[in-house]
Amino acid sequence: MATQRVTFTEWTPDQPSVVENLSVAKNVCPAALGFIPLPLAEDYSQSASENLNNVFAGKFSSTTNVFAGGATKLFKLDGSTLAISNVSKTGNYTNVERWKFTQFGDTVIAANDKDKLQAYTLGSSTLFADLAAAAPVAKYVTVVRDFVVAANLDSGTNANKVQWSNINDETNWTAGAASQSDYQIIPDGGNITGITGGETGLILLERAVVRMSYIGSPLFFQFDTIARGLGCVEGNSIAKYGNLTFFLGEEGFYSCDGSTVTPIGNEKVDRWFYANANPSKLDTMSATVDPFRKIVVWNFVNNFADRQLLIYNWQVQKWSYGSTDVNYVASSATAGTTLEGMDLYGNMDTITTSFDSRLFSGGKFLFAGARNAKIVTFTGQPSAAQIDTGEIGSETPSVVTLARPIVDNGSADVAIASEVRLNQVVDFGTYTSADSENRVSLRSAGKYHKLSIKPTGARWSNIIGVDVELVNQGTR
Repeated sequence: MATQRVTFTEWTPDQPSVVENLSVAKNVCPAALGFIPLPLAEDYSQSASENLNNVFAGKFSSTTNVFAGGATKLFKLDGSTLAISNVSKTGNYTNVERWKFTQFGDTVIAANDKDKLQAYTLGSSTLFADLAAAAPVAKYVTVVRDFVVAANLDSGTNANKVQWSNINDETNWTAGAASQSDYQIIPDGGNITGITGGETGLILLERAVVRMSYIGSPLFFQFDTIARGLGCVEGNSIAKYGNLTFFLGEEGFYSCDGSTVTPIGNEKVDRWFYANANPSKLDTMSATVDPFRKIVVWNFVNNFADRQLLIYNWQVQKWSYGSTDVNYVASSATAGTTLEGMDLYGNMDTITTSFDSRLFSGGKFLFAGARNAKIVTFTGQPSAAQIDTGEIGSETPSVVTLARPIVDNGSADVAIASEVRLNQVVDFGTYTSADSENRVSLRSAGKYHKLSIKPTGARWSNIIGVDVELVNQGTR
């Protein structure tokens, strides 16, 4: 009898199942060792008057406001009652597919591809209003150094145009000798599909990636193409953290640090994504960053009309995926709540979010999103997770007799599938729970074995691997 430790390394669905890497890593988040839970999405707000398509947290000094956008309105969350009130400009809006937000100083700025850029001053505004009379109509908006930058302008009429405000003045969009406001048309690369800001700007087009760098008078900005023939296929796939911009290209997923475009899904998840994602629904994607778990999360519709999450930990360069009923993922924040305020979430005995959660810490950014007309936060109990190993064994027949799941602060249910030939259909048997000594008794014969492990326990924190006992069988 031999004991073999199977350590959970990477989920690489683009690779053959005979490799040691995992064939399934569902409803978990990658970590340096193994995987940690993916929390369930919990309702955070009351219902808005319409479904939401994006969420944004604006913070300035001690003020934290959470905003959301719908097809005809902009909303603001009341941190005391969790009600969502209409703070749109007079007359509201029409058929907005997706709102994009940024913040410049104490001003939250929103773009919708139909109206002039909208503005709300934290701490003093009561409604959004046009940012300025000369402000552009833009699909995308960000901040580069001391400038507000808009891209893909005039409802698609100028889809390859970038325009920026005067330095330190988001209300001045008039180009001229007395202003640093100006514009740039990017002649090749197709339409602009997104833009991210920072010390430099990154403009993503259908077939190019362009860096936008401030150089001062008289040109103000320099535009350098850092990737040609490679671009972003869907603007709603873009997320940024630090100096890294993540996006989906025609061939798969990439990151860019402002100088180099790096494939991050190649030979790992790119083929899996394009085989599973509904190509006609890519425009309903959303993407965000959870800095606490160091993950980028993409929400998309698969070929069965279900929503899924694709998850990437950029520090350890590992992937996982999940299922969800959340329509959009985003970043949000909370003003925190008192013990009395927890009554808003229901009876304290039935609250499923840990009281140690960032949800109850004022002003902390959260992995959030929108489910129909409500803002949600991913702060609930662990989702129903599943890890499936690659093939264990060799050409020598063997019997698996025992499994010991290695789960920090928890245990697991285990099922096994054994094959004589690799072309057999993998059919896991019934899941068996670990006993009080964390042992799962099994008896399954074959040359190749796969284990399916489902962590158990409301507070499990990390699943690292499984110890397997195998007995070689004789041959003749």
